[in-house]
Amino acid sequence: MDLSALQHLLGLAPGRRVACVGDLMVDRFVYGEVSRVSAEAPVPILARSHELMMLGAAGNVARNVAALGGEVSLVGLIGGDAQGHEAQRLVGEETGVEGYLVTDAERPTTLKTRLVSSGQQLLRVDWETTRPVTGEVEQRLVRTIRDAAKDAGAILLSDYGKGVVTDAVIAACREAAAESGGKLVVDSKARSFARYGAVDMIKPNAAELGHATDLPTETDAEVEAALERALDLWEARAILVTRASKGISLAVRGGPVRHFPTLAREVFDASGAGDTTLAALGLALAAEVGIEDAIAFAQLASGVAVGKVGTATVSPDEMIEAALSAHMAPAEAKVATAQRMTDEVARWRAKGLKVGFTNGCFDILHKGHVAYLSQARAWCDRLIVGLNSDDSVRRLKGEGRPVNDLESRALVLAGLGSVDLVAPFEEDTPVKLIELARPDVLIKGADYAESEVVGGDLVKSWGGEVKLAAIVEGYSTTAAIARMSKKASA
Repeated sequence: MDLSALQHLLGLAPGRRVACVGDLMVDRFVYGEVSRVSAEAPVPILARSHELMMLGAAGNVARNVAALGGEVSLVGLIGGDAQGHEAQRLVGEETGVEGYLVTDAERPTTLKTRLVSSGQQLLRVDWETTRPVTGEVEQRLVRTIRDAAKDAGAILLSDYGKGVVTDAVIAACREAAAESGGKLVVDSKARSFARYGAVDMIKPNAAELGHATDLPTETDAEVEAALERALDLWEARAILVTRASKGISLAVRGGPVRHFPTLAREVFDASGAGDTTLAALGLALAAEVGIEDAIAFAQLASGVAVGKVGTATVSPDEMIEAALSAHMAPAEAKVATAQRMTDEVARWRAKGLKVGFTNGCFDILHKGHVAYLSQARAWCDRLIVGLNSDDSVRRLKGEGRPVNDLESRALVLAGLGSVDLVAPFEEDTPVKLIELARPDVLIKGADYAESEVVGGDLVKSWGGEVKLAAIVEGYSTTAAIARMSKKASA
């Protein structure tokens, strides 16, 4: 998606109302380290470090719509238990999300607990019931949908098979969409899509489409056959299938199947990626953009989401940065904001990689710099270079410096194979960046004493180390400038 189209869509998002309906969950992520196996049974022992609680399923769709600028009405079912109170709290904390939660004291709130170590899920524990809601509870859901979905430009129905999405709930969503003129999009985990009727779109993934049609869905041709069969079997006006790294395929009744490839992205955590896709797609449809732009918007959002921890949301700024990065040369893509540096470090750490940090002005890159950075990179798996801004260099080095501006210096540094990320900073010292990155090793030149290294005490406080790299004699930017000045005056 080009930047102008993205910015236009993001500009349309504020004030667009989206109703998110369906199964509401609480996602609990328990993080820790595994270093031993239990003596009681051959199972790993997770030493808990911290945990996160997030809204999942329809709740995650809602928070993603709101994060992108939309206004959300969230309709879901909770139990009269501690998890239900937690869900209410989490909904209340989400800016832009208005909760329409129905309580059923006879059933538990769906809770999914994931145990995670080194970026890998070790175990998931589900606390739930899947029996369909009935009677007064079902009627309260129907009435709530009628109220919550008024004036909605899109209604997003999340059916995870937990019993909330009954025939009556589906009918209420169809009626609300017809009344508001909004699009009804269903994200279904069901074996059959027949009961949804003539909705605007159903959004399964490739595996779900395969289960629903009893057909393979690996290749483009297989997906096309499965989509054609799905449209023959069911009344939906369109079916959009997400295919992970293979992109998205779309079948609209009466037209050919279309394939939308996606850019290859590093997957850190795929939890909730489908929710992000649904949210971005629904918001784009509510903004009344074309289906091509809506799909591109959804692909971009999903690509950002899989690079983050847990059931994460995506912001407009992150969308813009991702769009810019997609069109950058490899060197340009290495130049990062402080926030992106933090995100990259989280991904590296989840893979068990050792993170190094150094900094400098790097005004005129020379042999000494190259050797220094090569040595620094040998002490870590990933090297971040903090780079002084032009104003910062001027304060440190005096008027007339830098010789090369920040963009030029950053791109030259980023072009080196030894450098994994360049993070510019405005301050005189990189302390703020060091605090954000929390490197395992901090590197400076051997012309410093270890006690003189800015941030050294910080790095040591969290168990890191300070390394001093050898200096190649006879090479310095100051000396190079002096030689050039001498030649110019001769």
